[in-house]
Amino acid sequence: MEALNSETEKLQAYRVVIKQLLTDYAAYKPSYGDIEVQTLFDSEHDHYQVLAIGWYNKQRIYGCSMHLDLKQGKIWIQANNTELDIAQNLVERGIPKEDIVIGFHPPHFRRFSGYAIA
Repeated sequence: MEALNSETEKLQAYRVVIKQLLTDYAAYKPSYGDIEVQTLFDSEHDHYQVLAIGWYNKQRIYGCSMHLDLKQGKIWIQANNTELDIAQNLVERGIPKEDIVIGFHPPHFRRFSGYAIA
């Protein structure tokens, strides 16, 4: 990712990357059940999620598979219930490791992740 001129430009670029990542993931529909995969983008508060909603046989399916937030200029991975390495995918899309926080790891473990602590 090219050097960005301001914090605002950086955040806008990060929003684009997050939305594209989640949209790409949400395009894969489950091969079972009647399940809708939705993206939820709250650009005003910088919360971004992928949800699965529907039915499999007689069981209700509802859950968040991915949740990312933008906080203090960094992308926080709040939940990853997939096999995708979201942090690595963000790096491949040009996000520096120091701007990615693995939020679902306890703070004292984050220093071992190779990504930002907070």
